[in-house]
Amino acid sequence: MKILKVLLIFVLLSFVGMFLHWPPTAMFFLICAAIIPLAGFLGMGTEEIATYTGPRVGGFLNATFGNATELIISFFAIRAGLHDVVKASLAGSVLGNILLVLGCSIFFGGLRHKDLEYDAHLGTFTATMLLFAVIGLSLPALFMAKIPVEQITGKYENFSVATSVILIVIYILGLIYSFVTRKDLYGVEHAEDIDSQWSLPFAIGVLAVSTILIAILSEKLVAYIEPMTKAAGISDMFVGLIIIPIVGNAAEHSTAVIMALKNKMDITIEIAVGSSLQIALFVIPVSIFMSLVVSPTPMSIVFKPIELFLFAASVFIANQVVKAGRSNWLEGLKLISIYAIAALGFFMIPL
Repeated sequence: MKILKVLLIFVLLSFVGMFLHWPPTAMFFLICAAIIPLAGFLGMGTEEIATYTGPRVGGFLNATFGNATELIISFFAIRAGLHDVVKASLAGSVLGNILLVLGCSIFFGGLRHKDLEYDAHLGTFTATMLLFAVIGLSLPALFMAKIPVEQITGKYENFSVATSVILIVIYILGLIYSFVTRKDLYGVEHAEDIDSQWSLPFAIGVLAVSTILIAILSEKLVAYIEPMTKAAGISDMFVGLIIIPIVGNAAEHSTAVIMALKNKMDITIEIAVGSSLQIALFVIPVSIFMSLVVSPTPMSIVFKPIELFLFAASVFIANQVVKAGRSNWLEGLKLISIYAIAALGFFMIPL
């Protein structure tokens, strides 16, 4: 909380920089730093409201607004026609959640507690849903592998829409299963034991102000992407797959590591793997729907082979880690190493 308050200085500096027309590269990274605390307060506001609404509605709010920052950034990037950046950032969020966040959590938690134990059934359920998402997102790429790009976003755009509808229906049914049929999977029965630290009007105000500021800064962030990449010599893929996901999930990432240090790995896995599931089955389909309304051309659900490979590899690794029910610092270091190799590859070899 204290760190987030200190980081709010970057929000002020961002608006000062926009007024004084600072260089695009400086502004891009300044806005990235400003979004981090705002995303943290947005998440805290959602959690505080959830304590007033009851466990089931609260669980739904957390599941829906858990990736609000990514959705807001995606909205403005889609409106600007930066479809490749959007898809790269969404794939990068899954990659970062599973390899970087889960890896750091297991590594630092393992250094303190030696062996980390958690409910294998909890992680297996989410990881299995992620496996479905990988297959669902891979099939469009396989079917459209030899179709010209202009036809994918034109003649065959309905296929992307239909696939998105199926994915989001499964996501909704998954929520019903988690919060109603098997509410014990996500610890919903413990939600009533959490006391709110904020009043309801204050929590709603924090949520509203954070959302508005993130929207304003996200629009500017997207506008600075192209001039920044040209000035700094960084590829769009690196920005989408690495930088934007880290910015959008930074507050959530720190929470996952803190929970692991407290040996609460069930919560850590819910944050890391559960957030990836939300992106795959909710944020990606919603992004497709948004492109039909705000984008100059519709965005297809066809991802690049490298993005699908990393997506599939991350999900495979997640399944292997969570089904064991226990882990240690060395396994966390392995996950971090794979992420580091991928990040270096996108930084050093533009695709």
